[in-house]
Amino acid sequence: MDERLPLTLGNLARAVDGRICAGDPAAVVGGLSIDSRSLSPGDLFVAIVGDRFDGHRFVAEARARGAMGAVVSDEAALGPSPGVGVVVDDTLRALQVASRYVRRASGATVVAITGSVGKTTTKELTAAVLGVRYRVSRSQGNLNNHIGLPLSLLALASKPDIAVVELGMNAPGEIGRLVELAEPELRVWTNVTEAHIEFFPSIDGIADAKAEILSGSTDETVVVANADDERVMARVATCRGRVATFGLRTSADVTATDVEDCGLDGTRAMVHTSVGSTPVSTPLLGRGNLANVLAAMTVAIQLQVPLVAAGERVATVGAPPGRGQVHRLANGVIVVDDSYNANPRAVITALHTLAQDRRTGRRVAVRGEMLELGARAQALHEEIGRAAVAAGVGLLVTVGGGPARGIGEAAIEAGLAATNVVHCDDSVAAAAQLSPLLRDGDLVLVKGSRGVRTETVVNRLLEERA
Repeated sequence: MDERLPLTLGNLARAVDGRICAGDPAAVVGGLSIDSRSLSPGDLFVAIVGDRFDGHRFVAEARARGAMGAVVSDEAALGPSPGVGVVVDDTLRALQVASRYVRRASGATVVAITGSVGKTTTKELTAAVLGVRYRVSRSQGNLNNHIGLPLSLLALASKPDIAVVELGMNAPGEIGRLVELAEPELRVWTNVTEAHIEFFPSIDGIADAKAEILSGSTDETVVVANADDERVMARVATCRGRVATFGLRTSADVTATDVEDCGLDGTRAMVHTSVGSTPVSTPLLGRGNLANVLAAMTVAIQLQVPLVAAGERVATVGAPPGRGQVHRLANGVIVVDDSYNANPRAVITALHTLAQDRRTGRRVAVRGEMLELGARAQALHEEIGRAAVAAGVGLLVTVGGGPARGIGEAAIEAGLAATNVVHCDDSVAAAAQLSPLLRDGDLVLVKGSRGVRTETVVNRLLEERA
């Protein structure tokens, strides 16, 4: 039996304040797509206009690939045989408004997650534990911006019980606009760090922007907040709604004791909640990920998921791609692929995990430049260099510009031999330099900001040492 939400052309046009210039208003829309290469037959193509592309150029291609028609702001782009056409003032805004229409019509409960670190992992954990009891839709990858979130909300046409989405930002006002679209009943705020500080006057400025996740909250809203983060708690204290907290260091509604750091084998702990306690074992690396586990379990409790079953489900959730995946290669070399992105707190946490592992092999760190740190970039990179030495790193490869060089220089000042520090301008060069330097049994941690593409290093090691 098809449980999908019926979406007609007429309802869609009314929702987005559009004009049907071709097509039957009663026609059923299969779905909405912004990519002519991946749409499904029967979809309606939305011709988004971006900084480097214009979807109107691909309307004909979309029709050739099976699209029923297109949503455009330039009617001429539909051509002489449009099939179905809806004209709007702004196609991006139409996509966003359509996603809110589907979100409301679906009847799903929406859980929205934000934070400087760990959004995607917390999303995956939350979706997994809620799956014990509910049909769950979750945003794919990191679809968390003004385009990605609407695409995630459109998936609610499948009428799940719950949707778990993440909200990202690098400027004030962005999360507030995403909240207006998602209208979440549960809102999770994991933490605040220096990520994107280039665009803000201070970490407090970042916290204020993240606090937009609280906007529009009502007495029925549930806010899940990190009790260990003072900036989070200071802002949550003034919001409407019911607050449920989690934390490792501070008294909270959901917390953990008997924490055992198992290095690359993950973490074990006893989790305590208002409805009881249960042992939890997670393959995810480090205490930062244990905090993400506690956040997910806090959500689960709010939605009446059985505690023991939620704890057991946690053990099945591995690291998303590039976010702490462990690869065991030939000759005992282990690569921890944490290459997806980086900020100072996340890098230091990853280095701590490296230090906690009980294996006796040499510690190798590939540290890509951390971007969007503004005037503090040099000092924060130097802090990473000192942290690498404290973590017992024996070979350090740095990748990027001047701030990345600062990692190596600070490491040398902290006692690492200059012969054990290698700097490369890009990740292709780093991959070539690192491979012949590795020894049997080395433990390699790779981490850097997206723009530095440190996944290139991981991919080469996987190819050469599979």
